[in-house]
Amino acid sequence: MLKPKKKKILFLYFELAGYVVACMEKLATRYETEVHVVRYPINSVAPFQFKFSEHIYDYARENYSNKELIKLVKEIGPDFVYVCGWADKGYLSVCKTINKRVPVVMTLDNPWLGTIKQRIATLIGPFYLHQFFTHCWVPGVPNAEYARRLGFKKDRLIEHGMYSADVDLFHQYYEASKSKKENHFPHRFIYVGRYTELKGIRELWQAFTSLTDEERKGWELWCLGKGELQSEFPKSDSIKDCGFIQPNQLKKYLSDTGVFILPTHYEHWGLVVHEYAASGFPMICSTTTNAASTFLIDGENGYFCQPKSASSIKESLLKMINSDDDDLISMGKKSVELSQLITPEKWADTIMSLVK
Repeated sequence: MLKPKKKKILFLYFELAGYVVACMEKLATRYETEVHVVRYPINSVAPFQFKFSEHIYDYARENYSNKELIKLVKEIGPDFVYVCGWADKGYLSVCKTINKRVPVVMTLDNPWLGTIKQRIATLIGPFYLHQFFTHCWVPGVPNAEYARRLGFKKDRLIEHGMYSADVDLFHQYYEASKSKKENHFPHRFIYVGRYTELKGIRELWQAFTSLTDEERKGWELWCLGKGELQSEFPKSDSIKDCGFIQPNQLKKYLSDTGVFILPTHYEHWGLVVHEYAASGFPMICSTTTNAASTFLIDGENGYFCQPKSASSIKESLLKMINSDDDDLISMGKKSVELSQLITPEKWADTIMSLVK
């Protein structure tokens, strides 16, 4: 009896990240699919290193003109196409060539803000986008409203789960440090992200350095990342600059820190929130971090702070500092529970539910 032909899944991507590769690997192994990914170069600010299995075929976007890209895709013959937005004209040409013979899914992580640019897009989108895409996939509720306004009906809109952390990896970190933290909870906050104004890192530094020794009670702040505000990094024995760390090298940092914080001014989603929920961290997030709408319940596994407000961040820091260690451990367990709402397995299941 002939073995069924493997389904071919094509990703037309911009900047790849480790969590995306983990999802692709899960798709390839869970359903024995053949995964093809066209992608842009690695961002120097987040220089992720990838190691692909034999199930994933990797193509550099810069090596293909639009015509060559269309030819490549015809040779692949995908059964499903996943496209990051609508900015790359070559990607759109591929979608038009496929002409809806297979599901062609546009991903969208912009939440509806009602800006002039978005309102113009909602006038054009229903007529323009649907010549390329059959479906739209968003990460969560804040993003679904925009997709609906672009003309994607309920049966053509996947309203959650577009992004998933590598939950298995980060849950392993949780299990590895669980007993250590239960014996002696580390009084250290951890920030993970670019050192850029948009991420709220400047206000975080202002809030933390404004704590008196009596208020701080020995707590520290560890920052993992790099960026243009590097020169402003505070000179303080209680704040540590760890630099950019690869996801598979995070184990020590997660074991030695206790509370995650992301005080961003604005975040389309914020996948890192999911990662630290899976790692069992109590969390502080700004109200404009959209991933927190799924992975943070105020007062249960952390606290919300106001964006662009050092005083609000300081208030949230003090709430954590003044919490009992047992309460912080319970918050971490709640984070782990919430992290299971979206997983690479569920991500793969969503894709395969659309494959003909």
